[in-house]
Amino acid sequence: MLAATITLLLLLLLAIGTPVGFALAIAGAAGLYALGGLRMLLGILDTAPLSAASSYELITVPMFLLMAEFVIISGVADDLFKAASAWVGRVRGGLGVATAFAGAGFGAISGSSTASAATLASTSIPAMLKAGYEPKLACGAVAISGTLAMLIPPSIALVLYGIIADVSIGRLLIGGVVPGLLVTLAIALTVMLLVWQDPSRAPRGRAYSWREKFSSLRVVWPMLVLFTGVTGVIYLGVATPTEASGIGAFGAFLIALLRGKAHFSATRHALLRAAQTTCMIIMIILGAHVFGYFFTLTQTTQQFVAAVGGWPVDRWLIMAAIILIYLVLGCFMDQVAILILTVPVMLPLIKALGFDPVWFGVLVVVTAEVGMVTPPVGLNVFVVARYTGRPLAEVFLGVAPHVVAHLLLILLFCLFPQLVLWLPQTMNAG
Repeated sequence: MLAATITLLLLLLLAIGTPVGFALAIAGAAGLYALGGLRMLLGILDTAPLSAASSYELITVPMFLLMAEFVIISGVADDLFKAASAWVGRVRGGLGVATAFAGAGFGAISGSSTASAATLASTSIPAMLKAGYEPKLACGAVAISGTLAMLIPPSIALVLYGIIADVSIGRLLIGGVVPGLLVTLAIALTVMLLVWQDPSRAPRGRAYSWREKFSSLRVVWPMLVLFTGVTGVIYLGVATPTEASGIGAFGAFLIALLRGKAHFSATRHALLRAAQTTCMIIMIILGAHVFGYFFTLTQTTQQFVAAVGGWPVDRWLIMAAIILIYLVLGCFMDQVAILILTVPVMLPLIKALGFDPVWFGVLVVVTAEVGMVTPPVGLNVFVVARYTGRPLAEVFLGVAPHVVAHLLLILLFCLFPQLVLWLPQTMNAG
């Protein structure tokens, strides 16, 4: 009864707009006080901040965030879109396909979904609208392509899942590679299908000579070097994810420096934005620690696992219910908050049902991608609408076919878990 009351208090605090980290801390503190009085509460508050922030793997978060900020100021995303356009822009819907490829490329050197959506919105949407593309198609392609940064390493979401679930971050990041490529392909095919249904949605683009095509690839090499310097060293076991994140941040800074974009003001703002986001994430983790102590002491998680695990139904029906819960939560909550709130409760159940925690982590992030573009809190949709001035309803309609494609991919990953697990199993280090 106490656990249910405190959970309702948490939901109430979130409903009135309390920041997630503070809502977790307040609700958890109230529960601890009700459970063991002031002495228990003060004892846990005395140790929780240090235990929340002392994780060595947590260094990965600010480094990947800083890497994303330096990538943004370097302007690499603009060049990625231009290079992709030179190769596929001639066909109908080619610029939409180029947006998906640019989103994958940007995601491979940036772990921020909203940053990816904002950058693509300022780069590819004006080009598509100028070429005569249907605004709904253009905005939908950009909003969904931005979510690729959540899945393709370096992914902040996968790093946080690994920290919360105590699962190998390296295996998680490598596990996101094949699904990331499949999601990219699904976005491109969805664009092509929409244009095939109605050719008026996208005209043919200009043709490029082979010389122009190969010349455009010169701007891609910094992205390839940076991707290899981060994901490659993790896969080969040369460096840990924490060490690789430092390499990535330094490499992104060098790219911005060589391109003449790392002047004092831009660098200062990149450092500030990375620090602010890091502080927000750490506050959420701290609040989750306090709330988690309460759940542990009341044995709520153990009771939940025992109750659900004892249901006389197939484990895949339970998994379908879990995926549905994540899809619904994604419509209302920030993805970082969803991970921190649900993973400590869901993961013991997932293990009890015999599912692989690495596979589940990647599946949760793919599901979270859907939440980034579904109403009422489709963050990427709001970002695209703000940067382009297009109506929210138009962007939501444009992204709807991609949501269907994502749901089919989730089903595919459930039917064939090795699509996620094969590459991590070939790593030199776990």
